[in-house]
Order: sequence, then C-alpha cells, then structure tokens
Amino acid sequence: MEEDDRSTYVVGDVHGHLDELLGALADAGLVDNEASWSGGDTHLWFLGDFVDRGPDGIGVIDLVMRLSAEAGASGGHVEALLGNHEILLLGMHRFGDDEVPSDFGPRSFARSWEMNGGQSTDQEAVTGEHIEWLSSRPALALVGEHLLMHSDTLEYLVWGGDIEEINAGIQEVLRSDDIIEWWEVWRRLTTRHAFRGPAGAEVAGQLLTVLGGDQVVHGHSVIADQLGVPPDQIDGPYSYADGRALGVDGGVFVGGPCLVVELPFDGKPDTVDEA
Repeated sequence: MEEDDRSTYVVGDVHGHLDELLGALADAGLVDNEASWSGGDTHLWFLGDFVDRGPDGIGVIDLVMRLSAEAGASGGHVEALLGNHEILLLGMHRFGDDEVPSDFGPRSFARSWEMNGGQSTDQEAVTGEHIEWLSSRPALALVGEHLLMHSDTLEYLVWGGDIEEINAGIQEVLRSDDIIEWWEVWRRLTTRHAFRGPAGAEVAGQLLTVLGGDQVVHGHSVIADQLGVPPDQIDGPYSYADGRALGVDGGVFVGGPCLVVELPFDGKPDTVDEA
C-alpha cells in the first residue's frame, strides 16, 4: 500500500484516444507541451482499458510506459492496472480465432475482440515488449485508503482473498496456455455494477473490509450510462454508494471526457436514484 503526502491521480478508460489523454494530462499539469512528464513526485495510476474502440491504443501504452520511466527519474510514480480490454488484446494476440470450449455455442478471443471494438492497427503494432509489460501489470492496488480496480465487480475474489493473491492468480493465468482460464479472466472482468442499487454501499463496504481501504475507485462503467445522461454532460467522476465507490470512466469513446482525477475526490455522492 502506498501512503505518503504526494498527490495521487487516477485516469479512467482511454480506449485509444491518445490526443484526449494528452490534453487531460496537460490540464492536470502532469505533462508539458512536449508530452514529457512534468508531475514531479506525483503518483499517477491508470485503471486500464488503453486499447480498442479508439484510433491508437498502442500509442497510449507507449506513452504510459515512457511516462513511467520519466516519472521514476523525477521521484514520481506512474503505474497501470489491467483492464478487461488488455485481457482481450493479450488473448487475441495469443489465441486468435482458436475456439474456446463451451456448451453455449462458438466463442473465441478473435470474435469477442471484433465485437468489442478491436482495432487491427493495435494488433499489428503490438510488440513483445508491450506483451511482457501488460502481462505483468497488477489487477488491483491499494493506494492510501483507495482500492483501485478496473471493473466494478466482485469477480476479482475468484482468484484470492487479498490483493497480492488476486494479482498473482491472474498473472499466473496470463503466463499459461490455458485458453479456458484466460477466457474466465476476460469473462469475469467484463461484469459490472456490483455497487449500484439499494445494497450498493453495503456490497462496497464488504469488499473494502476484505481487501482494504475506504473507497473503491474504478473505471469500466461509463458514468453517463450510470446516470442516464448524454456523455457530453459529464464533467467529473461519479461518487455513489454513499461515497464508498467512485467511478472515473468519462466515456471518452462515446464523446465524454477523458478524466484525470485527483484523490481523494472532494465531491459529494450523487443523489440520482439508482434503484
């Protein structure tokens, strides 16, 4: 767990929108006009889904990898979590159109990749360095009192009862050739909305009791969809479940903002009815 007095920012789903990401990072003072790190000792966490649905997912990954090195040299820290679309990119690269055994009809990573906004340019540009870097990213992190995760789901608990065990369990799958276990990671991390509804605060609280922290911070679920409003009306993160959950996916691929959010977020929980 990281716990110090340096500023911490999180970034929601980018989905290949490199220019929007650079603009948002510049607005936050984290990169300069040449897209170099200018955040000093700040901590910056990306919550996954760099690729698919947008024009330059590999460009986004290259940027994050470079900023990680530049920030480290300045006393800062840039890190990234695995999103479900990283699992899809890696699965497509490793298995392609190999059929995943199933009693529910034909399925493959290639089919799901195509259905979920896969970009051929990303697959063409991905390198062994990208694969190695992505495969070693954690799925969860506890930063101060914030539990960072990509997907707003409880399915992470399938791989263990604490953060270290869960991260190790998922990385073990990604080092294997077991297409069924790979598919389970992809399938489970596509689930969402665990903290919505009347029991949302209780569910989030139970997860926090197990894994630590006071607030879940996640991407994956577009805020506009949660609130039932157009994406261009979103101007910040979504605090809900009595403040125990914070959604930061602005929905950049559907016309919303690329959110770069400083933690802790001081906004009050939204009062929109979630029943």
